[in-house]
Amino acid sequence: MKTEQENKTASNRRDFIKTSAIAAAAFMIVPRHVLGGKGFLAPSDRLLVAGIGAGGKGQSDIAMFAKSGKADIAFLCDVDDRRAANSVKAFPKAKYYKDWREMMDKEHKNFDAVSVSTPDHNHAIQALAAMQLGKHVYVQKPLTHDIYEARILTAAAKKYKVVTQMGNQGASNDGPRQMKEWYEAGLIGDVHTVYAWTNRPVWPQGIPWPTTKAEIPKELDWNLWLGTAPEKDFVDKLVPFNWRGWWDYGTGALGDMGCHLIEAPFSVLNLKYAKEVEASVGSVYVDEFKRGYFPESCPPSSHVTLKFPKTNKTKGDVTLHWMDGGIQPERPEELEANETFGDGGNGTLFVGTKGKMMSETYSANPKLLPLSKNNDIKVAPKYARVPDGANGHYKQWVEASIAGYGKQEVSSPFEIAGPLTEALLMANLAIRSFDIQKTVNGKVTYPGRYTKMLWDNDNMKVTNFDEANQFVKREYRKGWNNLTL
Repeated sequence: MKTEQENKTASNRRDFIKTSAIAAAAFMIVPRHVLGGKGFLAPSDRLLVAGIGAGGKGQSDIAMFAKSGKADIAFLCDVDDRRAANSVKAFPKAKYYKDWREMMDKEHKNFDAVSVSTPDHNHAIQALAAMQLGKHVYVQKPLTHDIYEARILTAAAKKYKVVTQMGNQGASNDGPRQMKEWYEAGLIGDVHTVYAWTNRPVWPQGIPWPTTKAEIPKELDWNLWLGTAPEKDFVDKLVPFNWRGWWDYGTGALGDMGCHLIEAPFSVLNLKYAKEVEASVGSVYVDEFKRGYFPESCPPSSHVTLKFPKTNKTKGDVTLHWMDGGIQPERPEELEANETFGDGGNGTLFVGTKGKMMSETYSANPKLLPLSKNNDIKVAPKYARVPDGANGHYKQWVEASIAGYGKQEVSSPFEIAGPLTEALLMANLAIRSFDIQKTVNGKVTYPGRYTKMLWDNDNMKVTNFDEANQFVKREYRKGWNNLTL
């Protein structure tokens, strides 16, 4: 016999379905929590999604969930009415909120899953709140802003038994699966070195914070946009996109493209956590022999070297080179002078003891080198493909969420996405350490420059340069609680 609360919840859900003009057949579906407890959804049901971040990438994410044919957009949430306008128009039956906390507090019984597509600094707190309510979550890349946050979300996915997916669509492309098959067939021998590179940033970096305060647009709730970040005045050209180049909010080129380009090495080589990292960054000179110092801003370019321990797919350590700002590795000698390296601006190169292979953004179009080898490849498919590849990344999560935790595979669950995100945040830790200042005998020094950071993974700390550990976990702004499981 149902309790009064269960009857009330069931009524709420049926009312929502009716007002949303969802198919009549859905009216008699029993709510998921009645059938199987937190996180369970009846196989015959549709997924009711709440979208935090309804503009920009959030707009396209929400549209793709709806396009799956198995999800309904139940709620929309965005701090900026201007950015949310297109989604509000596309989904007029979805109730709209500005504050995601209010939405979760009032409506959590009326949706099953949450999509998080907000600036990086708010990903973790929004995702964890949803997971603690038993909601399945889809979180845009990078999964989090800080290493500590990534570790927490990885643990939370297991603890709360919800279906998780990071928004690095290339994980669902055929490319990673194709390269795994080639590698496991021994076509390039044992991989010991990987290069990944991008033409990002395509927004301003290596610049000073604006000194002129601007008027906050009436459609934007600036306090909610700041969320966990430090209190600051609103400035022009920060929202909706250029926040990516500021450490308080974004994670630079690594956060934007790292999850797309480094996913394949993680998948093919079964990489987990790095054990050391070192970085060099591009310089900005503001006068003759006067180097600019802009620690709030990500640098214009960088080259980071990460070393990963031996895995069950390698014979020894793997060195991974990351390059951004248009910097690229030396062209492989197997590639002809006019043949495209990666996709031109971005790519990933695997160097093995017997050969090499490369791919483009999203791990698309993998190729063996020299390219002539691709004319006669005889390796049987071994790994199931995701229908519609990168576009199918969304439907895959929707279907897995409907099936319930542990029932269906997804390409980028947090158990994979968490360590992957930590790797690029480790790289950022080394980049940010470049600007740490100390004064010794009246002279300003930069002890983090050209230092190899040794990483204690279990304790999440750099063991040989303690100043770098300030970037492992940040303190949230007053009023925003730090993450706890």
